[in-house]
Amino acid sequence: MIKIYNFFLENTSDNITICERVVSMDSYMFLRDLAILMLVAKFFGIVARKFGAPQVVGQIVAGLLLGPGVFGIMQDTAFIEYMAEIGVIMLMFQAGLGTDMKQLKSSGMHALLIACAGVAVPLVLGALLYMSMFGFAPMGTDEFFRGLYIGTIMTATSVSITVAALKELGKLNTKVGTTIVSAAIIDDVIGIMVLTLVLGFKDTSINPILTIAKAVLFFVFAYVTGKLVYSAFKWLDNRYEHTRRVTIASLAYCFGMAYVAEQYFGIADITGAYVAGIVLCNLKDASYIERRCDISSYTIFAPLFFASIGLKTTFSSMSAKLWIFSILFVVVAMASKIIGCGLMSKLLKYNNNDAFKIGVGMMTRGEVALIVATKGLSLNVITSEFFTGVILLILFSSVLTPIILKLLYKRELNKA
Repeated sequence: MIKIYNFFLENTSDNITICERVVSMDSYMFLRDLAILMLVAKFFGIVARKFGAPQVVGQIVAGLLLGPGVFGIMQDTAFIEYMAEIGVIMLMFQAGLGTDMKQLKSSGMHALLIACAGVAVPLVLGALLYMSMFGFAPMGTDEFFRGLYIGTIMTATSVSITVAALKELGKLNTKVGTTIVSAAIIDDVIGIMVLTLVLGFKDTSINPILTIAKAVLFFVFAYVTGKLVYSAFKWLDNRYEHTRRVTIASLAYCFGMAYVAEQYFGIADITGAYVAGIVLCNLKDASYIERRCDISSYTIFAPLFFASIGLKTTFSSMSAKLWIFSILFVVVAMASKIIGCGLMSKLLKYNNNDAFKIGVGMMTRGEVALIVATKGLSLNVITSEFFTGVILLILFSSVLTPIILKLLYKRELNKA
């Protein structure tokens, strides 16, 4: 729309009618795309839920079917990209708001060490997988960073499916259940920091030391300003409890932090949004703000984000090698979490069965993996062909995790 506005300014009155037609035509296309995407994404989200899979899987499939990968009904337009960006920022803000800081602190060193292993092992194995198939490249080259970014995508953990399975089994509040949830929360924080550093190192014109310094400065800035912002929101929350103005102010803070992170510190906007959520997560109305934000996010922005993943996915240039890579990507991504988190749990004196449960509980992937992959695509670190592996990973890990956990607890019950 900015290009159309500039066109309008730069041309004479003879071209005003043409410009108006372009604006009108684009507006109709935008409304058509919005209507189709929302309906189809919702329909396939319901279908996915009926089959026991997360709704996001159905929404991705909807975009896949509508996009150039299958039927080619629509393309990934600039409008959809902007809406999807709002969606991903809101998702990360809600993730921060939903963080239980007491649980995070009480989980202690065990959860931290398990989370660190759950990030380090997938990062290394993911990079090695890419380089072993597409060639080892010197540090600083595009190929090297592509491999590193593939590993970064693997670091993410989505614990929602695991939580649902543990709830069903009545094991959520056990030592193993608490460890999994706490480690997953810390895992996301570390994963976001890794993403920030990798994206900073991607720009070869930037000094690596400067990149790390800017990342540290951002978190210092967030901590100092966060204390002031939290005090202001606490006052606002006490004075206007359960009101829309608290939610609106929270969203303004979220988008402001996303802008500041990207514009002034060279850090991904999603990091700023996540930190904004962390700052506000201890408010009395944190759950209320999360629910209110979820109305807009669940209704329009999040489905458009997940559907846009499908729109970006194409199979036309998928060679046999890329298909093999996608399958190996799924296997390595799931196995690396079990290896990293499971072995660390064993070192921390968990028994074999519990260590395996923790590893399996940490292997699910979802929104964060998609967010990281999308960010890499927008910055030309990876290409759309690599989304196939990410989508397959979400599908398989979401289905297999509850099944394996149930089998492990059933085997434990039989032994008893």
